[in-house]
Amino acid sequence: MESWTTGSELSRRDVLCQAMALGLAAADATLLPRSAAAAVGPAQFAAAGRSEWQVFKQRFLAIDGRIIDTGNGGVSHSEGQGWGLLFSVEFDDPRSFDLILSWTAAHLCRGSDALHAWRYEPGAAVPIRDWNNATDGDLFIACALGRAARRWGRPDLASAAGAIARDMLRLLVRDIGPRTVLLPGVEGFESTAGVTLNPSYYAFPMLNELAEMAPSPVWARLVADGVALIEAGRFGQWHLPPDWLLAGRDGSLAPHPHWPPRFSYDAIRVPLYLVWSRLAEASVRQAFVSFWAAGTGNPPAWVDLVTNARADYRAPPGMLAVAKTATSLPRLAGKVNFPSDFPQLCTSPDYYSAALILLSRLAWQENLVA
Repeated sequence: MESWTTGSELSRRDVLCQAMALGLAAADATLLPRSAAAAVGPAQFAAAGRSEWQVFKQRFLAIDGRIIDTGNGGVSHSEGQGWGLLFSVEFDDPRSFDLILSWTAAHLCRGSDALHAWRYEPGAAVPIRDWNNATDGDLFIACALGRAARRWGRPDLASAAGAIARDMLRLLVRDIGPRTVLLPGVEGFESTAGVTLNPSYYAFPMLNELAEMAPSPVWARLVADGVALIEAGRFGQWHLPPDWLLAGRDGSLAPHPHWPPRFSYDAIRVPLYLVWSRLAEASVRQAFVSFWAAGTGNPPAWVDLVTNARADYRAPPGMLAVAKTATSLPRLAGKVNFPSDFPQLCTSPDYYSAALILLSRLAWQENLVA
């Protein structure tokens, strides 16, 4: 089976994060919020978020609207474009939104449907060599379009969001064993052995919003079965989800043999999306808390779910932001008590780490306001 996530791309991110982690080893990045940390009020929180978005744009947004993955040779992904669109809406930046959307529409639209090509390589003779989509990218693009339509009164964006959502239902949903699942992409993820799944593509806040854009009972099944999938598909000493999962046609679950069996750079998003959407079961949340607490304030970037071996370098700031959110937000939801020692974008080694910080901020924002 050929997948659009290449081993070389993963290794470049891994090496860069290792190098930056070593350089940041002496920095103050305590995992759990300090009991003495001062609370941050709503005005401070909003102002800091806007400032962080400005930093993100300066570092990763090209003048033509392309979000640059600095950890992977300057390529761009539908994931990054979707996140950039979402950040633009949440920080009330319609100019950046239109810029990012214009580039995305001009370069990533597949044409045969409303979905988007997953990877763009600038400077290459053929910038898009694989027109497969990435489901998480399309989820975030659609959600951002829907939010922008509501915030700025633009019905054209609502129509575009609905078209993406309907094509996701049509092309990316399968029944496998007892579950309704979400394919990571249209092509290359089904075999006689079963279906390849990426637990971190279950961006539950976005799935719930797409149910409003393209009403169907399938969305509720995807959410319920996705939560159950994560609960059942956990392995190793710490009972954590892997980056990639093989769902057998008999209902069995196992770390996918084509990728390292790690809780790592993909799966780090699983606890964020669960907490963001208030779907984290107590047992699942406790597994993440126990793993990060065992790092004594200096958690590793990954853990092998078969051997239990851990990375010999620390998690980058974006992962620490997710850890702080996943371990703190469930206790503090409903209170404006954002920790003052939250990781900042200026400490992030690359685009991905920075995006995780901003996504974590949005999780706080949407839970504190709710």
